Amino acid sequence: MKTNTSFLRAGGLLGAALLAALLAGCGEDKGEAGPAGGGMPPPAVKVIEVMQREVPVHFEYVGQVAASRDVEVHARVTGIIEKRLYEEGQRIKAGQVMFRLDAAPYQASVAAAEAQVDQAQAQLKQAEREYARVKPLADIEAASRKDADDAESQRDLARAAVKAARAQLQQANINLGYTSVRAPLAGVAGRALKVEGSLAVAGVDSLLTTLAQTDPAYVNFGVAEAEYLSTRDEVAKGSLKLDPAGFLVKIRASDGAEFPRAGRVGFEDYKADPSTGAFALRATFANPEGKLSPGQFVRVQLSGAVRPDAIAVPQRAVLDSPNGKFVYVIAEADGKLLAQPRPVQLGEWAQLDGALGNAWVIRDGLKPGERVIVDGMARIFVPGSPVSIDDGSPPPAADAAAPAQH
Repeated sequence: MKTNTSFLRAGGLLGAALLAALLAGCGEDKGEAGPAGGGMPPPAVKVIEVMQREVPVHFEYVGQVAASRDVEVHARVTGIIEKRLYEEGQRIKAGQVMFRLDAAPYQASVAAAEAQVDQAQAQLKQAEREYARVKPLADIEAASRKDADDAESQRDLARAAVKAARAQLQQANINLGYTSVRAPLAGVAGRALKVEGSLAVAGVDSLLTTLAQTDPAYVNFGVAEAEYLSTRDEVAKGSLKLDPAGFLVKIRASDGAEFPRAGRVGFEDYKADPSTGAFALRATFANPEGKLSPGQFVRVQLSGAVRPDAIAVPQRAVLDSPNGKFVYVIAEADGKLLAQPRPVQLGEWAQLDGALGNAWVIRDGLKPGERVIVDGMARIFVPGSPVSIDDGSPPPAADAAAPAQH
């Protein structure tokens, strides 16, 4: 057994030696094809050349949908609620009856006011007859002037009494009309706060429901003070140009679906909110189908602004480091191309045509003419490593006629 073991061990060593010699011979034959010293070739990367252009920019914020008008529906007279005439959450037309109060007491008030009008008119006729009788007698001194003056005063008082009675009749009819509680505007009705049989007390406990007008709908959002002031200064300096019609506003729901209609900024507060430090803005959207609901959170995108002579790079070219954002630029040293990290200051994001696609506006850190690496950064393990530029052309074909050598 010892002899066999020694023989196998010797055979293994001989085979290993022959394999090493064969591989060494092959390596010598192929030495001219590989990189100097047998190292790995520099990784191939794709680059773009930075240039200035007019870049449309977008701003994104978190917004919340609100009704364009939100009102409370109150009972304007005191009474027992006889019937609710709408469904909660239903779209209501302006003037539609929503609640009906017990009208019997107010019908009685109307009847009493009508009787007061009749009585006042009868008294007026009597006073007019008396004045018509006394006035001619006073003119011929058959009656005293005092009697004529008294008759004239009674006639005038009777006329005023008729007007007062008619006013009371009008007020009684108004109160009777208020027993039908109508929607002050078109919108979506909220939850009923009182049910049939409960008492509504005018001016004390009169709130019956709420009504929200959601067409048009508002979207409220805020812009941080620093960003708001910076944007305002850039517009003043001309480094940011706005559409004369103002910002075009698009919104996306929490599920990413884009609302089919665009809106416009209709309100911009002149002061910052002391509790948040942000300036409040509001956009208006047509919402006939009711797809936007008050309280809903949305992503707000403002477009319509451009940066003239701006520099932009694809978003995938921008990397993170503990010190902030950076990109790799191509530098040359000793005839080699090196990948050098360059800190950059980002601006807004933009959607551009061609190779840029989804891009970042670079506020600071790059100059026109520099080449930025956009693909292949994962193969750069050490900053400043040599790289080669992949220009998209196919690699040179291998010489198929050369015989293999070992």
